[in-house]
Amino acid sequence: MTQLDPQIAEVVRRFAAAGLPPLSALTPAQVRSGGSLTGADVAPDRWGPVAAVEDTTVPGAAGDLPARLYRPQPAQDGTAPPVVVFFHGGGWVTGDLDTHDGQARMLAAESGAVVVSVAYRLAPEHPFPAAPDDAVAATAWVRENAAGLGGDPERVAVAGDSAGGNLAAVAAQSPAGRGLAAQLLVYPAVAGGREFPSVRENADAPFLDAEAMRWFGGHYRGDPADVRFAPLDAPSLAGQPPAVVGVAGFDPLRDEGTAYAEALAAAGVRVVLRRYDDLVHGFLGAAPVSASADRASRQLCRDLGELLGTR
Repeated sequence: MTQLDPQIAEVVRRFAAAGLPPLSALTPAQVRSGGSLTGADVAPDRWGPVAAVEDTTVPGAAGDLPARLYRPQPAQDGTAPPVVVFFHGGGWVTGDLDTHDGQARMLAAESGAVVVSVAYRLAPEHPFPAAPDDAVAATAWVRENAAGLGGDPERVAVAGDSAGGNLAAVAAQSPAGRGLAAQLLVYPAVAGGREFPSVRENADAPFLDAEAMRWFGGHYRGDPADVRFAPLDAPSLAGQPPAVVGVAGFDPLRDEGTAYAEALAAAGVRVVLRRYDDLVHGFLGAAPVSASADRASRQLCRDLGELLGTR
């Protein structure tokens, strides 16, 4: 049996020693004010060098949304870079531009794309379907304005981790996603709460366990009959953009991410599926504390770059 990455295991021990209360005992506001997986501040360049970072806004479904623009180092041939719309994880309840600043920097640095990180509306203040509606609206706007952002309008992609992977998949399936160049889905939530074997196998997994999934789901109130909550149940996945899908061994969402990759491939979509058996849910944010997580995260970002023609 594959063992948990030792450096991640050390973080797990540190969190356990801190005696933190379970997620179910906290309010969304309390969770949002908590620490990161790394438990320490990390110098921005540790994630990867970018040419510029700019705070801005993009239109959502019900008004402007905070966003952050990351520009990669210029291409040697002077061509306009691709553009990636990035949606952060956090169970549709937590997460923001700052919690995923490092991940967005890494994505820009390793993929060679302009990254537009979008802070969609969060539950419970804005329950389902506010987040997917924002994701679709933001994707449509970025596609229409890619050239004005300094990018190539013919090479626009979506990306996200966990709940953000759900939103990226939803955006790709929407009319706004037709003709997207690629999608990157990292341990995505795509099955609308359906129980795959990995949910039971990893019911007590670090950082995302069965109890935490119920807590997030109770606040988000997604509709399992709606493909915006369960994109795996779309009537057809034919014509979806080429995909990179990453899953972790110690993650309740492992099997649904795998199932989505397999369903895309069965529909004739080009898919790169990466499974990291020694890692946990959230490894995209653990690069500063785990060499294994760092390698996996950069590999996925470079995979996206290959689909976009920058690598």
